[in-house]
Amino acid sequence: MDTTPFFTQDTIAFGILMLTLGFVFYTSSSENKGWKKFYKYVPALLMAYLLPAIFTSAGIIAPEWESINEIGEVTTHSSQLYYVASRFLLPAALILMTLSIDLKAVFNLGPKALIMFLTGTVGIIIGGPIAIMLISMVSPETVGGAGPDAVWRGLATLAGSWIGGGANQAAMLEIYEYNPKKYGGMVLVDIVVANLWMAIVLIGIGKSEKIDKWLKSDTSAIEELKEKVSSYSSKISRNPSLSDLIIILSIAFTIVGFSHFGANAISGFLKDNFEAVSDKSSALSSFGSQFFWMISIATILGIIASFTKLKTYEGAGASKIGSVFIYILVATIGMKMDLSKILENPGLILVGVVWMTIHVILLVLVAKLIKAPYFFLAVGSQANVGGAASAPVVAAAFHPSLATVGVLLAVFGYVVGTYGAMLTTELMRIVAP
Repeated sequence: MDTTPFFTQDTIAFGILMLTLGFVFYTSSSENKGWKKFYKYVPALLMAYLLPAIFTSAGIIAPEWESINEIGEVTTHSSQLYYVASRFLLPAALILMTLSIDLKAVFNLGPKALIMFLTGTVGIIIGGPIAIMLISMVSPETVGGAGPDAVWRGLATLAGSWIGGGANQAAMLEIYEYNPKKYGGMVLVDIVVANLWMAIVLIGIGKSEKIDKWLKSDTSAIEELKEKVSSYSSKISRNPSLSDLIIILSIAFTIVGFSHFGANAISGFLKDNFEAVSDKSSALSSFGSQFFWMISIATILGIIASFTKLKTYEGAGASKIGSVFIYILVATIGMKMDLSKILENPGLILVGVVWMTIHVILLVLVAKLIKAPYFFLAVGSQANVGGAASAPVVAAAFHPSLATVGVLLAVFGYVVGTYGAMLTTELMRIVAP
């Protein structure tokens, strides 16, 4: 089927995304009472995420599509906007947001961030088999199948994605040999369910004070970190000159370039010298991911830069430029979400929804038990489900200084992703009809 959107050029699609962001920021900063009331309940970040999804669902733009020529040949096309945003702008944003970080204050946040991350991981591990058990009572054929078509094999790729990331997802496809022709259906479940949950998380950010009150959480360490960074920023704040802006971009993209260079070198070395890394069916294959190393190197170099005089460029708006990059990334993530596909495979979508619900229930129970702030719940979940692309986005939505927390947890997710997913899959294999 021809799924060509109305606009196929990335230049035009990017213009639409920027128009969307302009609209969101113009209306969210408006003095109009109607808009003020609207944004009181709907965060600007959620709007920056949902509007591109609506454009994709309406067929105006698309992350990828198929076209059919005169002789019936099908060609697949892909937009490069998300690739550029995640490989260029995301690491640049992490660097600029990390420049002003107070590492000691980050560690003072205590163990609750790690506890919530691990709770999220356990929620995914037990959620998969429980979802299969519950759905099999109503519709065993939805979660059944045998051989390469067995649904539990396909759900293994979801476990890889929701605990680690893309590299772990690919590893699970290789390890459990799911039918490649049906793999697209699992990718759809991943995108729909994960993005719906991210939308709910973003809504929660707008109500975080009420949620924290209900959780009876102690947010003093988070507020102290935000206050430290804000007071430092206001103390060195200055009207940025053209020279300042060029130097800020130079710092960001020079480190981005070095991060890619280092990631290529490390990934290539490990793949060439360690069979366990080059083998896609190995639990260690995620260490061969260039994206994993690129994010890791960018974050480490950003932290190192925060101990140098480069930190003073926060006064010229380094984290604000980083926030611009984050919002562009959010818009490209939203562009990947086609709302019309939610009902395309209702059975599998329902499995994903039940699975994610168990993950969320466990997070809420533990957060209530240890009185963890909503920030830790949201970032701990996204470090699992969304990985390095969305965890810092959610963290930065609370405050730019908190982006590093999201990255550190997401990188940890890459490390444990394949092992956690393998445990999940073995449990799903046992309970599958």
